[in-house]
Amino acid sequence: MQKTVNTEIHWVKNQHFLPEYNEEELSFFQDEEIHKVHEFQKTHKVYTKTPLYQLRNLAKHLGVADFRVKDESQRFGLNAFKVMGGIYAVGKYLAELLGESIENLSFAELQSPRVKEKLGELTFISATDGNHGRGVAWAARELGQKSVIYLPKGSSSQRLEAIRNEGAEADITQLNYDDTVRLCADLASENGWIMVQDTAWEGYDHIPLWIMQGYASMAKEIVEDINEDNGQSPSHIFLQAGVGSFAAAIAGYMVQHYRDNPPKIIVVEPDQADCYYRSFSSAEGKREKVTGDMNTIMAGLACGEPNTRAFRILRQYALGAFSCPDSIAALGMRVYGNPLKNDPRVVSGESGAVTLGLLYYLRKNNPQICEELLLNSQSRVLLISTEGDTDAQDYQRVVWEGHCPL
Repeated sequence: MQKTVNTEIHWVKNQHFLPEYNEEELSFFQDEEIHKVHEFQKTHKVYTKTPLYQLRNLAKHLGVADFRVKDESQRFGLNAFKVMGGIYAVGKYLAELLGESIENLSFAELQSPRVKEKLGELTFISATDGNHGRGVAWAARELGQKSVIYLPKGSSSQRLEAIRNEGAEADITQLNYDDTVRLCADLASENGWIMVQDTAWEGYDHIPLWIMQGYASMAKEIVEDINEDNGQSPSHIFLQAGVGSFAAAIAGYMVQHYRDNPPKIIVVEPDQADCYYRSFSSAEGKREKVTGDMNTIMAGLACGEPNTRAFRILRQYALGAFSCPDSIAALGMRVYGNPLKNDPRVVSGESGAVTLGLLYYLRKNNPQICEELLLNSQSRVLLISTEGDTDAQDYQRVVWEGHCPL
């Protein structure tokens, strides 16, 4: 018997959307601040700018004026964007321990015997679905330090092995993501380890901010590429949200850079972990949490509690949020992997591809929501494919074998 695939999406306008420029929230994401962050990231010997592709044929097919996607599968050889936050946060933490400005330090200097002798051996700990933890483990190993990484239950064994291959002590817990974060916070406190997490809570804000600033460098690269191409600024940016750090970092940079004509920011989540969708639906404007197992193929987005700083930014600047079933992510993976004519092929994992799946679905099936978003033939759409095939077996099941989750 043929199973019916769930493609039902849910959309809510953010009741607290306020596009007025907020200096207090966006000062950390101004061009001059992110320039400093980016300059440090670029001191690593294997740094390269990831490509921003213009998919002209897909844009024509979807009936939009321009479509661009940044491919983060090519970042530092780690197949995902997360290392951009980890490399800066770990570097910034070491610089502060040294009592020096990171602006005056390079990655190579932080690897030097002088630094090792002064700081000794440190242990960084983090909770992760895979990509963030691998980035933290990689950064710690590169700097001669230790790392301990825990993954929530249901995590891929392939992602676990990838983290262990970066030198980390790593394991999968029997807890969901948010409870795994709490476990790591407790272990950090008990053992004197350094928690490197991209979600913030009361009393823990500096390192999450540094991670977000590291993510914002991607937006800086995008603006540079658009300018070099003499292109126009994006009118719509669809951004994936787990705890919201990535989405808020990109939104924060783009809103301040294009403050005279900011793009429309749309948040996209799995329907099993749609804390921003629920929060934007709330008349009180409070953070809403999702509990339980949060079973979704979008492992990188299976987070139930918004980052406090990220939430403040997205509550003000995001136009709204979509709650999407796994089949939307699977659709995006296939569209990226099977380009039209001479458009470039993008290998995009489940969390990376959900925004394209949603865009495709909206343009082909829901003119009413497109009208509400002013998503039309004049629109210039920007997406970021945040990961490649970080679980190659699952990627093949979806793209090669036509597996479509319910």
